[in-house]
Amino acid sequence: MDLGAEEFEQNLPLLQELVQGADFVGLDIEFTGLRSSLSGPQQISLFDLPSEWYLKTRQSVQQFTICQIGLSVFSSVEGESNKYVAHSYNFFLFPTTFGILDSEFSFQASSVQFLNQYGFNYNKFLKNGIPYMNEEQEKKIKHNILTGNWRVRSSLDKDQIKVVINEVTQWLDLAEEGDRMTLPGIAGFQAFEVQLVLRQALPNIWTMLKDQGVVVKKVSQQHRWYLEHASCDRASCWKEQILLSARGFSVFFQMLVKAQKPLVGHNMMMDLLHLHEKFFRPLPESYDQFKQNIHDLFPVLIDTKNVTKDIWKELHFPRVSNLSEVYEVLSSNLNPTKNSGPVIVHASKCEKYAQNKCPHEAAYDAFLCGSVLLKVAHLLLRRVHSSGPMTEPSFPQYLDVLAPYVNQVNLIRAGVPKINFSGPDYPSIRPPILILTVRRWPGASEQQVYREFQNLCKFDVRRLTRSQFLLLTNKFKDARSILKEYRCHPTLQVSLYRYWRHSPNINCALHVCGVVTTWALLAFLLGRSRS
Repeated sequence: MDLGAEEFEQNLPLLQELVQGADFVGLDIEFTGLRSSLSGPQQISLFDLPSEWYLKTRQSVQQFTICQIGLSVFSSVEGESNKYVAHSYNFFLFPTTFGILDSEFSFQASSVQFLNQYGFNYNKFLKNGIPYMNEEQEKKIKHNILTGNWRVRSSLDKDQIKVVINEVTQWLDLAEEGDRMTLPGIAGFQAFEVQLVLRQALPNIWTMLKDQGVVVKKVSQQHRWYLEHASCDRASCWKEQILLSARGFSVFFQMLVKAQKPLVGHNMMMDLLHLHEKFFRPLPESYDQFKQNIHDLFPVLIDTKNVTKDIWKELHFPRVSNLSEVYEVLSSNLNPTKNSGPVIVHASKCEKYAQNKCPHEAAYDAFLCGSVLLKVAHLLLRRVHSSGPMTEPSFPQYLDVLAPYVNQVNLIRAGVPKINFSGPDYPSIRPPILILTVRRWPGASEQQVYREFQNLCKFDVRRLTRSQFLLLTNKFKDARSILKEYRCHPTLQVSLYRYWRHSPNINCALHVCGVVTTWALLAFLLGRSRS
Protein backbone atom coordinates (compact mmCIF):
# COMPACT_ATOMS: atom_id res chain seq x y z
CA MET A 1 0.00 0.00 0.00
CA ASP A 2 1.31 3.45 -0.96
CA LEU A 3 0.86 6.18 1.63
CA GLY A 4 1.20 9.94 1.13
CA ALA A 5 0.48 12.63 3.71
CA GLU A 6 -3.32 12.28 3.72
CA GLU A 7 -3.40 8.47 3.73
CA PHE A 8 -0.74 8.35 6.43
CA GLU A 9 -2.78 10.32 8.98
CA GLN A 10 -5.81 8.13 8.31
CA ASN A 11 -3.84 4.88 8.75
CA LEU A 12 -1.67 5.89 11.73
CA PRO A 13 -3.80 4.14 14.42
CA LEU A 14 -3.79 0.91 12.35
CA LEU A 15 -0.02 1.13 11.83
CA GLN A 16 0.54 1.52 15.55
CA GLU A 17 -1.59 -1.54 16.28
CA LEU A 18 0.25 -3.61 13.64
CA VAL A 19 3.71 -2.74 14.97
CA GLN A 20 2.75 -3.47 18.57
CA GLY A 21 1.55 -6.96 17.60
CA ALA A 22 4.39 -7.77 15.19
CA ASP A 23 7.16 -10.36 15.52
CA PHE A 24 9.56 -8.19 13.52
CA VAL A 25 9.66 -5.41 10.94
CA GLY A 26 11.39 -5.45 7.54
CA LEU A 27 12.89 -2.15 6.39
CA ASP A 28 14.16 -0.61 3.16
CA ILE A 29 14.81 3.04 2.27
CA GLU A 30 15.26 4.89 -1.03
CA PHE A 31 17.30 8.11 -1.11
CA THR A 32 17.76 11.14 -3.37
CA GLY A 33 21.46 10.21 -3.50
CA LEU A 34 23.91 7.77 -1.95
CA ARG A 35 27.37 9.29 -1.81
CA SER A 36 28.82 12.71 -2.47
CA SER A 37 31.26 12.85 -5.37
CA LEU A 38 34.24 13.24 -3.08
CA SER A 39 37.75 12.73 -4.36
CA GLY A 40 41.11 11.76 -2.91
CA PRO A 41 41.27 11.03 0.82
CA GLN A 42 37.54 11.75 1.29
CA GLN A 43 36.50 8.71 -0.76
CA ILE A 44 35.64 5.61 1.23
CA SER A 45 38.32 2.96 1.04
CA LEU A 46 39.24 -0.53 2.21
CA PHE A 47 41.95 1.20 4.23
CA ASP A 48 39.32 2.99 6.38
CA LEU A 49 38.78 2.09 10.00
CA PRO A 50 35.06 1.97 10.87
CA SER A 51 35.32 5.39 12.53
CA GLU A 52 36.94 6.86 9.40
CA TRP A 53 34.31 5.28 7.15
CA TYR A 54 31.58 6.71 9.38
CA LEU A 55 32.90 10.29 9.26
CA LYS A 56 33.20 10.19 5.46
CA THR A 57 29.73 8.72 4.98
CA ARG A 58 28.19 11.13 7.50
CA GLN A 59 28.74 13.99 5.04
CA SER A 60 26.69 12.24 2.33
CA VAL A 61 23.86 11.44 4.73
CA GLN A 62 23.63 15.11 5.67
CA GLN A 63 23.53 16.11 1.99
CA PHE A 64 20.80 13.78 0.71
CA THR A 65 17.35 12.91 2.01
CA ILE A 66 14.87 10.05 2.15
CA CYS A 67 12.23 9.92 -0.56
CA GLN A 68 10.59 6.59 0.33
CA ILE A 69 10.57 4.24 3.30
CA GLY A 70 9.27 0.71 2.97
CA LEU A 71 8.13 -1.26 6.00
CA SER A 72 6.84 -4.82 5.99
CA VAL A 73 5.35 -5.81 9.33
CA PHE A 74 5.50 -9.58 9.90
CA SER A 75 3.21 -11.26 12.44
CA SER A 76 2.73 -14.95 13.15
CA VAL A 77 -0.81 -16.15 12.52
CA GLU A 78 -2.44 -17.31 15.73
CA GLY A 79 -3.62 -20.90 15.62
CA GLU A 80 -1.63 -21.80 12.49
CA SER A 81 1.82 -23.34 12.74
CA ASN A 82 4.75 -21.46 11.22
CA LYS A 83 2.57 -19.09 9.19
CA TYR A 84 3.22 -15.35 8.92
CA VAL A 85 1.21 -12.48 7.48
CA ALA A 86 3.03 -9.44 6.05
CA HIS A 87 1.58 -5.92 5.97
CA SER A 88 3.73 -3.94 3.50
CA TYR A 89 3.60 -0.15 3.17
CA ASN A 90 5.39 2.45 1.08
CA PHE A 91 5.73 5.82 2.83
CA PHE A 92 6.54 8.73 0.52
CA LEU A 93 8.35 11.35 2.60
CA PHE A 94 9.17 15.01 2.15
CA PRO A 95 10.94 17.18 4.75
CA THR A 96 8.70 19.39 6.89
CA THR A 97 8.55 22.99 5.63
CA PHE A 98 6.85 25.11 8.25
CA GLY A 99 7.72 28.49 9.71
CA ILE A 100 11.49 28.70 10.14
CA LEU A 101 11.96 25.06 9.15
CA ASP A 102 13.08 24.80 5.52
CA SER A 103 15.49 21.95 4.80
CA GLU A 104 18.00 21.80 1.96
CA PHE A 105 18.94 18.59 0.20
CA SER A 106 20.55 17.42 -3.02
CA PHE A 107 19.64 15.05 -5.84
CA GLN A 108 22.22 12.76 -7.41
CA ALA A 109 21.58 12.26 -11.12
CA SER A 110 22.43 8.55 -11.06
CA SER A 111 20.03 7.92 -8.15
CA VAL A 112 17.20 9.78 -9.91
CA GLN A 113 17.76 7.77 -13.09
CA PHE A 114 17.92 4.53 -11.11
CA LEU A 115 14.62 5.13 -9.31
CA ASN A 116 12.98 6.42 -12.47
CA GLN A 117 13.99 3.20 -14.24
CA TYR A 118 11.98 1.26 -11.65
CA GLY A 119 8.91 3.52 -11.87
CA PHE A 120 9.37 5.67 -8.77
CA ASN A 121 6.47 8.14 -8.31
CA TYR A 122 8.25 11.49 -8.01
CA ASN A 123 4.93 13.36 -8.07
CA LYS A 124 3.79 11.62 -4.89
CA PHE A 125 7.17 12.30 -3.26
CA LEU A 126 7.20 16.01 -4.11
CA LYS A 127 3.49 16.88 -3.91
CA ASN A 128 2.10 14.57 -1.25
CA GLY A 129 5.12 13.46 0.77
CA ILE A 130 4.64 12.84 4.50
CA PRO A 131 6.44 15.51 6.55
CA TYR A 132 9.05 14.58 9.13
CA MET A 133 11.64 16.14 11.43
CA ASN A 134 14.23 15.10 13.99
CA GLU A 135 14.19 15.94 17.69
CA GLU A 136 16.30 19.09 17.39
CA GLN A 137 14.09 20.48 14.63
CA GLU A 138 11.04 19.61 16.69
CA LYS A 139 12.33 21.57 19.69
CA LYS A 140 12.90 24.66 17.55
CA ILE A 141 9.54 24.58 15.79
CA LYS A 142 7.69 23.75 19.03
CA HIS A 143 9.22 26.77 20.75
CA ASN A 144 8.31 29.05 17.84
CA ILE A 145 4.74 27.74 17.52
CA LEU A 146 3.93 27.89 21.25
CA THR A 147 5.43 31.38 21.63
CA GLY A 148 3.80 32.66 18.45
CA ASN A 149 7.24 33.53 17.04
CA TRP A 150 6.91 32.02 13.58
CA ARG A 151 6.53 33.19 10.00
CA VAL A 152 5.40 31.80 6.66
CA ARG A 153 8.35 30.58 4.70
CA SER A 154 7.95 27.84 2.17
CA SER A 155 5.21 25.27 2.80
CA LEU A 156 2.74 27.58 1.12
CA ASP A 157 4.78 30.52 -0.12
CA LYS A 158 3.92 34.09 0.71
CA ASP A 159 2.27 34.82 -2.64
CA GLN A 160 -0.15 31.94 -2.16
CA ILE A 161 -0.95 33.12 1.36
CA LYS A 162 -1.68 36.60 0.02
CA VAL A 163 -4.05 35.12 -2.57
CA VAL A 164 -5.92 33.26 0.19
CA ILE A 165 -6.17 36.38 2.39
CA ASN A 166 -7.39 38.51 -0.53
CA GLU A 167 -9.98 35.90 -1.46
CA VAL A 168 -11.31 35.74 2.11
CA THR A 169 -11.22 39.57 2.50
CA GLN A 170 -13.28 40.09 -0.67
CA TRP A 171 -15.77 37.51 0.53
CA LEU A 172 -16.02 39.20 3.96
CA ASP A 173 -17.09 42.51 2.40
CA LEU A 174 -20.30 40.92 1.14
CA ALA A 175 -20.81 38.21 3.76
CA GLU A 176 -23.25 38.30 6.65
CA GLU A 177 -22.39 37.13 10.13
CA GLY A 178 -22.66 33.32 10.18
CA ASP A 179 -21.92 32.91 6.46
CA ARG A 180 -19.28 30.36 5.45
CA MET A 181 -16.87 29.81 2.59
CA THR A 182 -14.60 26.87 1.79
CA LEU A 183 -10.96 26.93 0.66
CA PRO A 184 -10.60 23.59 -1.14
CA GLY A 185 -7.44 21.59 -1.80
CA ILE A 186 -5.64 22.49 1.45
CA ALA A 187 -4.92 19.54 3.72
CA GLY A 188 -2.54 18.22 6.35
CA PHE A 189 -0.51 20.50 8.57
CA GLN A 190 -0.46 23.14 5.80
CA ALA A 191 -4.15 23.63 6.49
CA PHE A 192 -3.22 24.54 10.07
CA GLU A 193 -0.74 27.08 8.74
CA VAL A 194 -3.39 28.72 6.55
CA GLN A 195 -5.78 28.89 9.51
CA LEU A 196 -3.11 30.41 11.72
CA VAL A 197 -2.39 33.13 9.15
CA LEU A 198 -6.09 33.92 8.60
CA ARG A 199 -6.86 34.08 12.32
CA GLN A 200 -3.96 36.45 12.91
CA ALA A 201 -4.85 38.68 9.95
CA LEU A 202 -8.68 38.87 10.27
CA PRO A 203 -10.30 39.42 13.69
CA ASN A 204 -13.88 38.78 12.54
CA ILE A 205 -13.51 35.25 11.13
CA TRP A 206 -13.17 31.74 12.48
CA THR A 207 -11.69 28.73 10.70
CA MET A 208 -12.35 25.00 10.81
CA LEU A 209 -10.73 22.06 9.05
CA LYS A 210 -13.26 19.83 7.29
CA ASP A 211 -12.98 16.99 4.78
CA GLN A 212 -13.60 19.37 1.89
CA GLY A 213 -10.91 21.85 2.97
CA VAL A 214 -10.54 24.87 5.26
CA VAL A 215 -13.93 26.39 6.13
CA VAL A 216 -14.02 30.13 6.98
CA LYS A 217 -16.94 31.53 8.99
CA LYS A 218 -17.75 35.21 9.58
CA VAL A 219 -18.28 35.86 13.31
CA SER A 220 -18.57 38.79 15.71
CA GLN A 221 -15.57 39.72 17.82
CA GLN A 222 -17.42 38.58 20.97
CA HIS A 223 -18.10 35.18 19.39
CA ARG A 224 -14.48 35.03 18.25
CA TRP A 225 -13.30 35.57 21.83
CA TYR A 226 -15.60 32.77 23.01
CA LEU A 227 -14.33 30.37 20.35
CA GLU A 228 -10.70 31.13 21.18
CA HIS A 229 -11.30 30.23 24.84
CA ALA A 230 -13.53 27.22 24.24
CA SER A 231 -12.13 24.02 25.78
CA CYS A 232 -12.18 22.22 22.43
CA ASP A 233 -10.22 24.90 20.61
CA ARG A 234 -7.87 26.63 23.02
CA ALA A 235 -4.85 28.16 21.29
CA SER A 236 -2.39 25.94 23.16
CA CYS A 237 -4.32 22.77 22.25
CA TRP A 238 -4.65 23.89 18.65
CA LYS A 239 -0.93 24.62 18.34
CA GLU A 240 -0.14 21.16 19.72
CA GLN A 241 -2.25 19.75 16.89
CA ILE A 242 -0.20 21.78 14.41
CA LEU A 243 3.01 20.35 15.84
CA LEU A 244 1.64 16.80 15.78
CA SER A 245 0.66 17.16 12.12
CA ALA A 246 3.99 18.80 11.19
CA ARG A 247 5.94 15.93 12.83
CA GLY A 248 4.30 13.51 10.40
CA PHE A 249 6.26 10.29 9.98
CA SER A 250 8.39 11.12 13.03
CA VAL A 251 5.34 10.25 15.16
CA PHE A 252 5.33 6.75 13.69
CA PHE A 253 9.12 6.49 14.05
CA GLN A 254 8.73 7.03 17.80
CA MET A 255 6.06 4.31 17.86
CA LEU A 256 8.48 1.96 16.10
CA VAL A 257 11.23 2.75 18.61
CA LYS A 258 8.90 2.28 21.56
CA ALA A 259 7.73 -1.11 20.26
CA GLN A 260 11.34 -2.44 20.36
CA LYS A 261 10.69 -5.02 17.65
CA PRO A 262 13.60 -6.64 15.74
CA LEU A 263 14.42 -4.49 12.71
CA VAL A 264 15.49 -6.40 9.59
CA GLY A 265 17.23 -4.96 6.53
CA HIS A 266 19.63 -5.88 3.74
CA ASN A 267 22.88 -3.93 3.60
CA MET A 268 21.16 -1.65 6.07
CA MET A 269 24.01 0.57 7.25
CA MET A 270 22.96 3.58 5.14
CA ASP A 271 19.37 3.06 6.30
CA LEU A 272 20.44 3.30 9.94
CA LEU A 273 22.49 6.44 9.31
CA HIS A 274 19.52 8.16 7.69
CA LEU A 275 17.09 7.01 10.40
CA HIS A 276 19.34 8.61 13.02
CA GLU A 277 19.86 11.85 11.08
CA LYS A 278 16.30 12.41 9.83
CA PHE A 279 14.13 11.21 12.74
CA PHE A 280 16.27 11.10 15.88
CA ARG A 281 19.12 13.60 16.05
CA PRO A 282 21.82 14.94 13.71
CA LEU A 283 24.58 12.36 13.38
CA PRO A 284 27.21 12.90 16.10
CA GLU A 285 30.87 13.32 15.28
CA SER A 286 31.66 10.37 17.52
CA TYR A 287 31.36 6.97 15.83
CA ASP A 288 30.99 5.24 19.21
CA GLN A 289 28.17 7.60 20.17
CA PHE A 290 26.38 6.80 16.91
CA LYS A 291 26.64 3.06 17.63
CA GLN A 292 25.30 3.52 21.14
CA ASN A 293 22.39 5.68 19.95
CA ILE A 294 21.33 3.15 17.32
CA HIS A 295 21.55 0.30 19.83
CA ASP A 296 19.35 2.25 22.26
CA LEU A 297 16.78 2.91 19.51
CA PHE A 298 16.79 -0.60 18.01
CA PRO A 299 18.27 -3.21 20.39
CA VAL A 300 17.81 -6.05 17.86
CA LEU A 301 19.10 -5.51 14.31
CA ILE A 302 19.46 -8.26 11.72
CA ASP A 303 21.16 -7.60 8.39
CA THR A 304 20.22 -10.35 5.94
CA LYS A 305 23.23 -9.45 3.79
CA ASN A 306 25.52 -10.38 6.67
CA VAL A 307 23.63 -13.62 7.36
CA THR A 308 23.46 -14.86 3.77
CA LYS A 309 27.04 -13.84 2.98
CA ASP A 310 28.25 -15.95 5.86
CA ILE A 311 26.42 -19.17 4.91
CA TRP A 312 26.05 -18.93 1.11
CA LYS A 313 29.24 -20.73 0.04
CA GLU A 314 28.86 -23.27 2.78
CA LEU A 315 25.50 -24.29 1.31
CA HIS A 316 26.87 -24.32 -2.26
CA PHE A 317 24.23 -21.89 -3.50
CA PRO A 318 24.91 -20.06 -6.79
CA ARG A 319 26.44 -16.59 -6.66
CA VAL A 320 23.95 -13.75 -6.25
CA SER A 321 24.36 -10.00 -6.61
CA ASN A 322 21.24 -8.50 -5.01
CA LEU A 323 18.37 -9.11 -2.60
CA SER A 324 15.93 -10.29 -5.29
CA GLU A 325 18.34 -13.02 -6.39
CA VAL A 326 18.85 -14.13 -2.78
CA TYR A 327 15.07 -14.45 -2.39
CA GLU A 328 14.73 -16.39 -5.66
CA VAL A 329 17.38 -18.94 -4.63
CA LEU A 330 15.82 -19.47 -1.19
CA SER A 331 12.39 -19.87 -2.80
CA SER A 332 13.63 -22.42 -5.35
CA ASN A 333 14.27 -26.14 -5.18
CA LEU A 334 17.92 -25.38 -4.43
CA ASN A 335 16.79 -24.73 -0.86
CA PRO A 336 16.51 -28.15 0.81
CA THR A 337 13.94 -26.80 3.29
CA LYS A 338 11.73 -25.10 0.71
CA ASN A 339 8.70 -27.34 1.33
CA SER A 340 8.98 -27.39 5.12
CA GLY A 341 9.72 -23.68 5.60
CA PRO A 342 7.45 -20.94 6.94
CA VAL A 343 4.33 -19.97 5.01
CA ILE A 344 4.23 -16.25 4.24
CA VAL A 345 1.06 -14.54 3.04
CA HIS A 346 0.21 -10.93 2.22
CA ALA A 347 -2.41 -9.12 4.26
CA SER A 348 -5.60 -7.90 2.62
CA LYS A 349 -5.13 -4.44 1.05
CA CYS A 350 -1.39 -5.25 0.89
CA GLU A 351 -1.56 -7.87 -1.86
CA LYS A 352 0.26 -5.87 -4.54
CA TYR A 353 3.34 -8.09 -4.28
CA ALA A 354 1.48 -11.41 -4.28
CA GLN A 355 1.76 -11.56 -8.08
CA ASN A 356 3.95 -8.59 -9.01
CA LYS A 357 7.69 -8.21 -8.57
CA CYS A 358 8.65 -4.58 -7.86
CA PRO A 359 12.42 -4.49 -7.26
CA HIS A 360 13.75 -1.32 -5.62
CA GLU A 361 10.30 -0.29 -4.48
CA ALA A 362 10.93 0.16 -0.78
CA ALA A 363 8.00 -1.87 0.59
CA TYR A 364 8.71 -4.74 -1.81
CA ASP A 365 12.36 -4.88 -0.78
CA ALA A 366 11.30 -4.66 2.89
CA PHE A 367 9.02 -7.67 2.29
CA LEU A 368 11.91 -9.57 0.66
CA CYS A 369 14.12 -8.79 3.68
CA GLY A 370 11.59 -10.29 6.08
CA SER A 371 10.97 -13.30 3.86
CA VAL A 372 14.69 -14.00 3.43
CA LEU A 373 15.13 -13.77 7.20
CA LEU A 374 12.46 -16.40 7.86
CA LYS A 375 13.71 -18.74 5.14
CA VAL A 376 17.36 -18.53 6.25
CA ALA A 377 16.42 -18.91 9.92
CA HIS A 378 14.43 -22.05 9.10
CA LEU A 379 17.36 -23.42 7.11
CA LEU A 380 19.74 -22.84 10.02
CA LEU A 381 17.30 -24.36 12.51
CA ARG A 382 16.92 -27.51 10.40
CA ARG A 383 20.70 -27.90 10.35
CA VAL A 384 20.82 -27.69 14.15
CA HIS A 385 18.17 -30.45 14.38
CA SER A 386 19.45 -32.48 11.43
CA SER A 387 20.00 -35.59 13.54
CA GLY A 388 16.46 -35.83 14.86
CA PRO A 389 12.85 -34.65 14.56
CA MET A 390 12.04 -30.97 15.01
CA THR A 391 8.88 -29.49 16.46
CA GLU A 392 7.08 -26.74 14.56
CA PRO A 393 9.36 -23.71 14.97
CA SER A 394 8.37 -20.41 16.52
CA PHE A 395 9.87 -16.99 15.88
CA PRO A 396 11.74 -16.98 19.24
CA GLN A 397 13.43 -20.19 18.08
CA TYR A 398 14.39 -18.47 14.83
CA LEU A 399 15.86 -15.59 16.82
CA ASP A 400 17.89 -18.02 18.93
CA VAL A 401 19.50 -19.64 15.89
CA LEU A 402 20.21 -16.16 14.41
CA ALA A 403 21.89 -14.98 17.63
CA PRO A 404 25.44 -14.93 16.13
CA TYR A 405 24.24 -12.44 13.50
CA VAL A 406 22.20 -10.10 15.71
CA ASN A 407 23.45 -6.47 15.62
CA GLN A 408 26.11 -7.36 13.02
CA VAL A 409 25.56 -4.97 10.09
CA ASN A 410 27.38 -5.37 6.79
CA LEU A 411 29.83 -2.62 5.83
CA ILE A 412 30.67 -1.90 2.20
CA ARG A 413 34.26 -0.89 1.35
CA ALA A 414 35.94 -0.49 4.72
CA GLY A 415 38.74 -2.03 6.75
CA VAL A 416 36.29 -4.41 8.45
CA PRO A 417 33.40 -6.31 6.81
CA LYS A 418 30.78 -5.50 9.44
CA ILE A 419 29.93 -3.30 12.40
CA ASN A 420 28.92 -4.67 15.79
CA PHE A 421 26.25 -2.44 17.34
CA SER A 422 26.23 -4.26 20.67
CA GLY A 423 29.96 -4.21 21.43
CA PRO A 424 33.45 -3.63 20.03
CA ASP A 425 33.92 -4.18 16.31
CA TYR A 426 35.63 -7.39 15.26
CA PRO A 427 39.18 -7.25 13.85
CA SER A 428 39.63 -7.19 10.11
CA ILE A 429 39.61 -10.45 8.17
CA ARG A 430 40.57 -8.77 4.91
CA PRO A 431 43.49 -10.05 2.81
CA PRO A 432 46.90 -8.66 3.79
CA ILE A 433 48.07 -5.26 2.57
CA LEU A 434 50.51 -5.42 -0.35
CA ILE A 435 53.27 -2.92 -1.11
CA LEU A 436 54.12 -1.89 -4.67
CA THR A 437 57.60 -0.51 -5.36
CA VAL A 438 57.74 1.46 -8.61
CA ARG A 439 60.94 1.73 -10.66
CA ARG A 440 61.55 3.76 -13.81
CA TRP A 441 58.07 5.34 -13.62
CA PRO A 442 58.64 8.89 -12.35
CA GLY A 443 55.59 10.80 -11.09
CA ALA A 444 53.31 7.76 -10.93
CA SER A 445 49.96 8.61 -9.28
CA GLU A 446 47.42 6.54 -7.35
CA GLN A 447 45.03 6.70 -10.33
CA GLN A 448 47.71 5.43 -12.74
CA VAL A 449 48.56 2.56 -10.40
CA TYR A 450 44.87 1.68 -10.09
CA ARG A 451 44.47 1.58 -13.87
CA GLU A 452 47.55 -0.63 -14.18
CA PHE A 453 45.91 -3.38 -12.14
CA GLN A 454 42.19 -2.90 -12.89
CA ASN A 455 42.06 -5.41 -15.75
CA LEU A 456 43.47 -8.14 -13.52
CA CYS A 457 41.62 -7.24 -10.31
CA LYS A 458 40.51 -4.21 -8.33
CA PHE A 459 42.59 -2.73 -5.54
CA ASP A 460 42.27 0.35 -3.40
CA VAL A 461 45.52 2.30 -3.73
CA ARG A 462 47.17 4.60 -1.21
CA ARG A 463 50.54 6.31 -1.66
CA LEU A 464 53.17 5.46 0.97
CA THR A 465 56.28 7.21 -0.39
CA ARG A 466 57.30 8.77 -3.71
CA SER A 467 57.98 5.35 -5.21
CA GLN A 468 55.85 3.06 -3.04
CA PHE A 469 52.09 2.42 -2.89
CA LEU A 470 49.92 0.28 -0.64
CA LEU A 471 47.41 -2.07 -2.34
CA LEU A 472 44.37 -3.58 -0.63
CA THR A 473 41.58 -5.82 -1.94
CA ASN A 474 38.73 -7.68 -0.25
CA LYS A 475 39.43 -10.92 -2.13
CA PHE A 476 42.24 -13.27 -1.09
CA LYS A 477 42.49 -14.77 -4.58
CA ASP A 478 43.20 -11.32 -6.05
CA ALA A 479 45.99 -10.73 -3.54
CA ARG A 480 47.55 -14.11 -4.38
CA SER A 481 47.20 -13.45 -8.12
CA ILE A 482 48.97 -10.08 -7.96
CA LEU A 483 51.77 -11.45 -5.79
CA LYS A 484 52.36 -14.21 -8.29
CA GLU A 485 52.26 -11.98 -11.37
CA TYR A 486 54.32 -9.05 -10.08
CA ARG A 487 56.75 -10.46 -7.53
CA CYS A 488 59.62 -10.38 -10.02
CA HIS A 489 58.33 -7.68 -12.37
CA PRO A 490 61.19 -5.42 -13.63
CA THR A 491 59.42 -2.08 -12.85
CA LEU A 492 56.47 -2.96 -10.59
CA GLN A 493 57.48 -5.19 -7.71
CA VAL A 494 54.74 -6.35 -5.33
CA SER A 495 55.32 -7.96 -1.95
CA LEU A 496 53.59 -8.32 1.41
CA TYR A 497 53.58 -5.12 3.46
CA ARG A 498 55.40 -5.40 6.80
CA TYR A 499 54.88 -2.42 9.08
CA TRP A 500 58.23 -2.70 10.88
CA ARG A 501 60.04 -3.01 7.59
CA HIS A 502 58.19 -0.64 5.26
CA SER A 503 56.64 2.11 7.41
CA PRO A 504 58.26 5.51 6.66
CA ASN A 505 57.85 6.45 10.33
CA ILE A 506 59.73 3.36 11.49
CA ASN A 507 62.42 3.83 8.84
CA CYS A 508 62.80 7.48 9.85
CA ALA A 509 63.07 6.55 13.53
CA LEU A 510 65.65 3.85 12.76
CA HIS A 511 67.59 6.31 10.61
CA VAL A 512 67.62 8.89 13.40
CA CYS A 513 68.66 6.25 15.92
CA GLY A 514 71.45 5.14 13.58
CA VAL A 515 72.75 8.70 13.20
CA VAL A 516 72.59 9.33 16.94
CA THR A 517 74.32 6.02 17.66
CA THR A 518 77.06 6.76 15.10
CA TRP A 519 77.75 10.21 16.54
CA ALA A 520 77.73 8.82 20.08
CA LEU A 521 80.20 6.09 19.12
CA LEU A 522 82.40 8.60 17.30
CA ALA A 523 82.37 10.94 20.31
CA PHE A 524 83.27 8.04 22.58
CA LEU A 525 86.21 6.98 20.39
CA LEU A 526 87.49 10.55 20.04
CA GLY A 527 87.24 11.02 23.81
CA ARG A 528 89.29 7.88 24.45
CA SER A 529 92.01 8.88 21.95
CA ARG A 530 92.50 12.27 23.65
CA SER A 531 92.78 10.71 27.05
